[in-house]
Amino acid sequence: MREILPALDRWYAAGSPFGLATVVGVSRSTPRDPGAAMAVGPGDEAVGSVSGGCVEGAVFELAQEVVESGEARLETFGYSDEDAFTVGLTCGGEITLLVRRVTRDDDPTFGAVAESVSAGRPVTVATVVDGPAPRGATLAVWPDEVAGSLGSTGLDAAVTADARGELAQGATGQRHYGPDGERREDAVSVFLHSFAPPPRMLVFGAIDYADAVARIGDFLGYRVTVCDARPVFATPKRFPAGVEVVVDWPHRYLSGTATDSRTVICVLTHDPKFDVPLLAEALRRPAAYIGAMGSRGTHDDRMKRLVDEGFSESELSRLRSPVGLDLGARTPEEVAVSVAAEIVALRWGGSGAPLTATGGAIHPRRLDPPA
Repeated sequence: MREILPALDRWYAAGSPFGLATVVGVSRSTPRDPGAAMAVGPGDEAVGSVSGGCVEGAVFELAQEVVESGEARLETFGYSDEDAFTVGLTCGGEITLLVRRVTRDDDPTFGAVAESVSAGRPVTVATVVDGPAPRGATLAVWPDEVAGSLGSTGLDAAVTADARGELAQGATGQRHYGPDGERREDAVSVFLHSFAPPPRMLVFGAIDYADAVARIGDFLGYRVTVCDARPVFATPKRFPAGVEVVVDWPHRYLSGTATDSRTVICVLTHDPKFDVPLLAEALRRPAAYIGAMGSRGTHDDRMKRLVDEGFSESELSRLRSPVGLDLGARTPEEVAVSVAAEIVALRWGGSGAPLTATGGAIHPRRLDPPA
């Protein structure tokens, strides 16, 4: 939902009611994950997507009805090939949507949530999906405060504790409770939508390849930093607007920078005096991806040096080197696509093989899709 928040915030600030449809449950192969959203606002303006085009027409009408009635709706769409005019998913999966009206009266916390997401402040929005609690009621949970209510003090307390746990992991999904917050599977279903700050991409080596990797990293939603010890190369004018540029020794900068399980580290220096100390630091800390550019010979020399530094075979297996998938890339932009493809494949468990050579679900389910 992050990408449509500017439009939603504009409608909310203007006092214009809008219908918000959010994916709260999925099964089998589906094009969008929990948290994907579509909204219909004033003048029948629609933003966002919940299925990649399969059911958006039906959701558009649902959102209009919900804005008119004020009553939240829970709808499930599955595969249907019996009638060409039947609304359903063509991928064979199933999605469950919560469609609710949003106004200042319906959801007094929405403006604060939108402001937090825009500012990169972490927040989880808990919304009642089903059960003996007001459907569509919301509770906004920050690390240090709470706003709104799901209908009972006990439920609010239990959900607040779980929401902060989910927020720490950047996780999104449903939880189930008794009416007063008991840990039960047969009562109130609550959707916890975590908005963690964007993951970081740290690019080391301010070369032409770094410019292309930084651009595609920004496009993928990462907060990108480019670092190089050489001030003549590490200049903001050489990189896209919004990309942070730092002049520092790479290993020293990384040693003072927080990373987590979503952080991507791309080492493009391919110079031992820079990349060996840097990779030694990177391999000692959490990261989703550590990739290093260089030829096969450079890779072999680098691995030998890292073994001499005391790294085990298991520790070195985290290093993706030479960086990227085998696409036959030549230009910096093509290499950036190769690197991005490897990052995405590792993130979602993809093989990197052509889909024509694989079978099974195109979008296999995972438990912790990004916010």
